[in-house]
This record gives sequence, C-alpha cells and structure tokens, in this order.
Amino acid sequence: MRKEGEDEMWEMDFEAVYREIFPFWEKLPDTDRAYLCQNSSWAAYPKGKNIHNGDDCSGVILVRSGSLRLYMMSEEGKDITLYRLHKGDLCMLSASCVLQAVTFDVFVDAEEDSRCCVISGPAFAAVSDRNPDVRIFALETAVSRFSDVMWVMQQILFMSMDKRLAIFLSDESARTGSDTISLTHGQIARYMGSAREVVSRMLKYFASEGIVEVSRGGITILDRKRLRKLTF
Repeated sequence: MRKEGEDEMWEMDFEAVYREIFPFWEKLPDTDRAYLCQNSSWAAYPKGKNIHNGDDCSGVILVRSGSLRLYMMSEEGKDITLYRLHKGDLCMLSASCVLQAVTFDVFVDAEEDSRCCVISGPAFAAVSDRNPDVRIFALETAVSRFSDVMWVMQQILFMSMDKRLAIFLSDESARTGSDTISLTHGQIARYMGSAREVVSRMLKYFASEGIVEVSRGGITILDRKRLRKLTF
C-alpha cells in the first residue's frame, strides 16, 4: 500500500502524462483520449517481478521510475537480454495484441522496484485501428527497439568478449553518470548474454591491467581512456 505523499506520480493525471509523451495525442478525438485514460492504471512492480510472460497482452507500459529488462528465453531456459527500459521509456512489445506481426515471445521483468503507467493492450489496439497516427507511432517505437536487439545480436555473434564488456561498462557508466557500476558479475553476464565465470575472468584481467577496480560494491572504472580503446 502506498504511503500518503510517497510519490507525486500516483496523483498525476493520465492525460497530462500522455500529452507529454505521445506526439499524436492532440490529434486524437476527445472520445479516444478519454477511452485511453479510462483504460489506464498505475502499477508498482517489486524487484524481480515478472511483468510479461511472453504469451499474453500485458498492455503498453510506460516506465515512470525503476528499470525493466526485456529478454528472450530458449527451450533450455537460457535467456538473452534484448534491452532495458528506464524512466521515460515505453514498452510496446508487451502488447502483442497491438503489434500482431511480432510472433516471438518476449519476457519482461522488473530489475528494480519500478512504477509504471500501463495502458490496456486491447484499448490501445482499438484506438490504433481507428487512428493511423497511433499505429505509426507504435510501429516506429517497436522498430527503434529492434535496432537495439540487432546491436545485441551483433555483439554476441561477432565481437570478442573484452570488447563487449568494455562497451557494456562504458554504456552503463554513461547512463548512470558514475564511474562505479553497481552490478554483480551475474547481472552483467545476464545483460550481456554470457556466463558469470566468463565475465569474472575478463573483469579480473581488466583489473590486472589497471583499467577497473573490482570490489563488493561493484566495478569502478579507473582508466576510462584505455577502456574506451577496447571498444573499437
């Protein structure tokens, strides 16, 4: 249960949120805007919670705080992280009824305690069917994420492990604005689609070269210039 005054976002009007993030909002008829707002809800997901299991239409998810991880899973139970969503990001692949051309299963977990705005999948699909601008937005959003997926596949298939790890650490540092990456070796391995032992060995090598420092608190980048050279 939320504490009173815990977070102003719970009191935010859906229309105010959508006017800010949807470029098509002002073009919608009043009835469709009201319909989307009526079929929206706030959701709090604790860390580790599975939000979307791949075979349902969980809806369009807008991250307001926290972090979500999207991944695919093999029949053997091995998963590959496709990308992560942070504050302000929108997840369309969790709404299979909106993007029916997407035939592969995608799973979504909360990587941190997260709070999201969720639009009913069927409601968004109905509005999308009536308004081409909404349909185009949904497709463009999905396509932009497929670029992220292809980048992940390119790294896994064609890049050496030291380069992949250097790219990951550089990107994570840029995202958080910190030289310290507060992630476990297991988390990094999961994000990279690798094994924890492989990541640990490579981090040990980076540490021996004075590029990073590994501690219980995470990984601290000591030589950003040398780390960046490894990304090329």
